Amino acid sequence: MIAIVNYGMGNLRSVQKALERVGAQAEVIDTPQQIASAQRLILPGVGAFADGMQHLRERGMVEPLRSYAASGRPMLGICLGMQLLFDSSMEDAPGADEPVPGLGILPGRAVRFQEDQGPGRPRLKVPHMGWNAVDFLPKSPLFDGLNPGDHVYFVHGYYCVPDNPADTAATTDYGQPFCAAVHRGDVWATQFHPEKSQRVGLQILENFANARLVAG
Repeated sequence: MIAIVNYGMGNLRSVQKALERVGAQAEVIDTPQQIASAQRLILPGVGAFADGMQHLRERGMVEPLRSYAASGRPMLGICLGMQLLFDSSMEDAPGADEPVPGLGILPGRAVRFQEDQGPGRPRLKVPHMGWNAVDFLPKSPLFDGLNPGDHVYFVHGYYCVPDNPADTAATTDYGQPFCAAVHRGDVWATQFHPEKSQRVGLQILENFANARLVAG
């Protein structure tokens, strides 16, 4: 059984239906106790970083999520769920030196795409929405069965910058190369939406449901 965390900011049913399509059992959970007892966990998310953290705090989920991530059980963050795993985000930050604190499970922070790419370069549309080719890095069992250049679906205005480059599990390009997925131990996360990424996304969810994910 895969537990999908409901903290008021996720496309829960889409994730659940995608998991069911690959033969996985999934349930939506909404209490700290259910997080503590889960054996495989997905943290989805759509919306603003500060709101996401506020919702997690109000539901008493912050420490249970940190404890779960440290337990060695598989965990997958999706979109905002990936960003929340990091130390902080610049989204809605009161100042350049005052990022909004996150869960602190992964070192690094989320920063905003810059529309102005410099002289002679086209302005970016922010948020970034649409299909991008992704390079999956070696020894990434979450991406077994996929090929470099496979396309996945993104909807986001901010992207994660891990402090440790070794935490990056996939990259893509939007104005510049950026981190599209991360991996540390049994904690995985994708900036893109597997549940909206058709064949490629279903393969990722199937790998998460069935495989032992720690690389190496």
